[in-house]
Amino acid sequence: MSDAAENDPSPRKRLRDDALQMGPRKKARISDPLVHHGRHFGRTVHALCNVHILIVDGMLRLGELANEPEESFTYEQRRAFRVFRQLLNMIPELDDRLINGGGEEAEGVARHIQKGVSSARSDDTKSLKGAILDWISPIDEPLCPPIHRNQKFNCGFKHDVTGALLCPVQLDWSDPQVKDALSSGELAVPGDHWPVLLYAQCKFDPEDPWKGFLKNRILVLAYKHIFTSPSSVEKEVKATRSGNARIHGMTKVTCPSIAYVATQARFALSSSSVFSRTDTVTDSERFYNSLLEFLEDNEEQQNVDELLVWWNRYVLLRIQC
Repeated sequence: MSDAAENDPSPRKRLRDDALQMGPRKKARISDPLVHHGRHFGRTVHALCNVHILIVDGMLRLGELANEPEESFTYEQRRAFRVFRQLLNMIPELDDRLINGGGEEAEGVARHIQKGVSSARSDDTKSLKGAILDWISPIDEPLCPPIHRNQKFNCGFKHDVTGALLCPVQLDWSDPQVKDALSSGELAVPGDHWPVLLYAQCKFDPEDPWKGFLKNRILVLAYKHIFTSPSSVEKEVKATRSGNARIHGMTKVTCPSIAYVATQARFALSSSSVFSRTDTVTDSERFYNSLLEFLEDNEEQQNVDELLVWWNRYVLLRIQC
C-alpha cells in the first residue's frame, strides 16, 4: 500500500467501532447549552459513549458514506449511527452547526456534550451512594453491620445485604462457598452476569426470565431519585419543576434510561468508589452495554414494549402529574 493510501484512507475505513465506548476525559473550556443537553443525552440515550467519535463517524455516514448500503456497516457502527441520529433530534439545529462548522467546531460540540454526560453521571453516582442505603435498610433500623454513607469499603460482596442484591442469578448467595468466593474476590463477576437486583423481590424465574425483570423496587426508587427529585422517592408527590424529567421535557421512559438507572444502582451497592471504565470489579461498562443491547434486541420487542408500558404507568406518569 502506498504512503498516500495510508494517509488518506477510504471513508468507510475511517469509521470506528468504539463510538459507544467511554473515551478519555477532556474538560470543556467554557459553559455552553450543549452541556445541558449532554446531561439528558447521557441519562436517556447513551451514558458511556465517546461523543467525539460518535459525531465524526455520524457526519461521515451523513456525507461521504450516505449512499453505502446498511449491510456494509458493522453491528456496532449501525448502533452508533442510531444513537447519533437521536443526538441530532435532541438538540435543535445541531445538524446545521456540524455541517457548516469545521473539525474544530465538531470537537468543541463533542467536548461540551461529553462534559454534560460525564457531570450528570458523576452527580448521580454521588447522590445515590448514600440514598440507596436508606432503601435497603430495615424500617427504623440501621444495617447490620452498619455501612458508612461516605465510604464503600464494606459494601458489595463484603456485606451480606448488598452482596445478596448483587449476586448473579446463576449463583446462590445462601451457599457459604459462593459467598466466600465472591467476598474474597476469588470469584469475579463479569458485567454481563446480571444480579438479582434487576428482578422484582429479587426473585429470578429461569422458566420465565422476563417475570419481574427490571421491576425491582430499588430501581424504581433510583429512577425517581434521578428523574423526579430525591425528596419524591418515598412519597407520592407532584414532581418539582427542577426535576430532570420536567427540565428536559421528558414524556416517556426510554430503554437506555432504565439501563442507566440499573447501572447506577448496581454501582452504588458495590465496593468500588470511582466509576471508571477500567474498573474490572464492577465491570459497569459491560453491564450497561449488555443490558442495553438486550433491550434493543428485535426478538425481545414485545416484552420490552410491555416493560415500557409498566414503567410509564407506574413511574413517569406520576412524574408528569
